[in-house]
Amino acid sequence: MSDLYSRHRRVMPDWLALYYDDPIEITHGEGRHVWDSDGNRYLDFFGGILTTMTAHALPEVTKAVSEQAGRILHSSTLYLNRPMVELAERIAQVSGIPDARVFFTTSGTEANDTALLLATTYRRTNTVLAMRNSYHGRSFSTVGITGNRSWSPTSLSPLQTLYVHGGVRTRGPFAHLDDRAFTDACVADLRDVLGHTRPPAALIAEPIQGVGGFTSPPDGLYADFHDVLKERGILWISDEVQTGWGRTGDHFWGWGAHAASGPPDIVTFAKGIGNGASIGGVIARAELMNCLDANSISTFGGTQLTMAAGLANLAYLLDHDLQGNARRVGGLLIERLRAVAAQLPGVREVRGRGLMIGIELAQPGTDEADPQAASAVLEAARAGGLLIGKGGGHDTSALRVAPPLSLTVAEAEEGAAILEDALRSAYS
Repeated sequence: MSDLYSRHRRVMPDWLALYYDDPIEITHGEGRHVWDSDGNRYLDFFGGILTTMTAHALPEVTKAVSEQAGRILHSSTLYLNRPMVELAERIAQVSGIPDARVFFTTSGTEANDTALLLATTYRRTNTVLAMRNSYHGRSFSTVGITGNRSWSPTSLSPLQTLYVHGGVRTRGPFAHLDDRAFTDACVADLRDVLGHTRPPAALIAEPIQGVGGFTSPPDGLYADFHDVLKERGILWISDEVQTGWGRTGDHFWGWGAHAASGPPDIVTFAKGIGNGASIGGVIARAELMNCLDANSISTFGGTQLTMAAGLANLAYLLDHDLQGNARRVGGLLIERLRAVAAQLPGVREVRGRGLMIGIELAQPGTDEADPQAASAVLEAARAGGLLIGKGGGHDTSALRVAPPLSLTVAEAEEGAAILEDALRSAYS
């Protein structure tokens, strides 16, 4: 056990999860690679949980942060803040929400907290609809709307949460149906739930469930949900903490796959926009954002240093069409992994979109989850020089692949080869 690991265990909570039997300390990175304190080099296919969106040590971002640090780091939202206004303008422009207002936080958890505050205040009810297998954060309120047992340490909550079907296509009571019938059954379930309760404030949903193992419904499901919700004045909150900024390739926001009924009422974001700087936020039309009748500020949300990082990072993403790169390279990667999976009885499904790919493992010949195999593949991939993540429902049997959006075709091939070897070793 390393000295740092021993020190970690003495001062950190037992519930603070670490990857690997022998945890690693990442000391630096460049492009799509990182190095640990022993000098080992890894191809990074997880990006600090989908947070290193463009590249490690991206010169444009490090230069912007350095220059801003030389001027002023922070002043709070009590003063006019040019980088914050400039980033809000850019995000409002690409949001798809009319008359958009943007509020910055320091994390996705805090962004979802704020969205819940807005929705429940606007609608004057604390009842919220959420998806089964979902994850929305670690605060008291966001744990209360998280539908994933592994990440929900308490049943206590300030909210009344009602969970509906639809976030997981290939498991559950409707899994045997085709896409249209699946969507119709989920819509019928939603209508049934709404028939037994007073109208909720909002539905909050991840277009692709992140911690849940990169699961998603058929395209258009949330559009159909939105039509039902609008009949009753219920809001739609799209949690884009992991799916935003073009990661899915086909759309800039994950909700784009469900856009037939128009944009969501509220969008939350975080992770990738800062490329490692702590930025989260909420986008909503002015009527919703301005519904609070008390003062509020954010001490660290919108601080100049993180806004400088976000501005440079978003500009790089748009100028270099990283959404297009995610679509092209992600498409090649997912097909390569599906070809590998076809030869391995323990791979139940390869799913995803763009550079957001899930590999669900099951005990060969069954539908039973295989979390032990997932852990073994995680370890073997690391030994081969590749960092990936894992997730899923209560079983944590899905591998998560989410490299920086600047991934090259050669790096995708290299990572796929390492992952193939790791998968084969788990089922040899």
